[in-house]
Amino acid sequence: MRRSARPTSPEHGPADHMRRICVFTGSRADYGPLFPLIQKLHRDPEIDLQLLVSGGHLVGSQGSTVDQIEADGFRVDERVDVVLASDSPTAVAKSLGLGLIGYADALDRLRPDILVVLGDRYEALAVTVAAALRLLPVAHIGGGELSHGSTDDSVRHAITQFAQLHFTSNEEFRQRVIRMGEDPARVHAFGAPGLDTVRTMSFLSRAELADVLRLKLNDPLFVVTYHPATADPRGSREGIEGLLEALDDFPDATVVFTGTNVDQGGSGVFAPIERYVADNPHRSMTMPSLGQSVYLSLVKHASVVVGNSSSALVEAPALHTPTVNIGSRQNGRPRAASVIDCGESARDIAAAIRRALEPAHIARTAHRRSPFGDGHSAGRILAAIRDMDPGPRRDSM
Repeated sequence: MRRSARPTSPEHGPADHMRRICVFTGSRADYGPLFPLIQKLHRDPEIDLQLLVSGGHLVGSQGSTVDQIEADGFRVDERVDVVLASDSPTAVAKSLGLGLIGYADALDRLRPDILVVLGDRYEALAVTVAAALRLLPVAHIGGGELSHGSTDDSVRHAITQFAQLHFTSNEEFRQRVIRMGEDPARVHAFGAPGLDTVRTMSFLSRAELADVLRLKLNDPLFVVTYHPATADPRGSREGIEGLLEALDDFPDATVVFTGTNVDQGGSGVFAPIERYVADNPHRSMTMPSLGQSVYLSLVKHASVVVGNSSSALVEAPALHTPTVNIGSRQNGRPRAASVIDCGESARDIAAAIRRALEPAHIARTAHRRSPFGDGHSAGRILAAIRDMDPGPRRDSM
């Protein structure tokens, strides 16, 4: 059920007792983990939820996933287009600049009390800078993590420096944020909110997935989620070439590819995937966006998740599905026992997949705890946001 707009009066506008919380989402990559928190904010009678939607959500080739946000029953308060028709470094830098301009205008219209952002994408950095320049407090989810194979590290740490309230996925990340100079009282190790969805959602059956995807899901079932490693372009190219060659070693496998992120080099990854699917239409497929329910259900039923996505390290282990992690993109993030790291060559990837399919590794994968929390983070984050003093963090501000 969609909640109506906030109560207003001619004199005061929004009801004075309601705290306006603006949640920013720039792609399916952050919307999935944010969903449990958005849902709780949406249901809280003392909070006026505002959604600022941007980035890949508004791009047709990415599945126009803003439609899914509205289908989930949430009102989209602002849409800011920033993505240019290129994934070159220059285009990404220009998109960040467009975002800073558009987000400044959007925040001026929304006038929230707190901005919530998740992760490490350039769109999140742009909206955080726009908020900081108007002394708007920022709550950042997912700080303190490392991913040496992409430029996300610098973006993530920059967002941390602009934020007033921090929610990390574990104690290791919390301590890193504190070492960056943040007040320990404002840094909380509450876990990754994406695990809340894993804990609570109703998964589609294998037969339901086959109907949705229009593909027979034979065993072994591989879910492949591979994105450009922005700090290692050469390794990124070698990785996708090696991955597709390795898949030929498993001619009986069903392979479902996720779409790539709106990142520099994304088209160079997605084009060979499209060619592979065209050459193997009876056992493989890809879609710009599978949606959270389909994706997590696929991971749950999969024999293995293969690629270099953070979801293969965070959600897949919580679903007790083995992971083959390729290359350097996720270097720095902790691994569950279910994760097998490998190089970018076809030989290395094929060997890692075979190991992941061995009964001993499958047994090792079952019933292991995730290093990213217990699936109860959204309620903790909500409580901290409700209690947050919206005043500036530093006297110098």
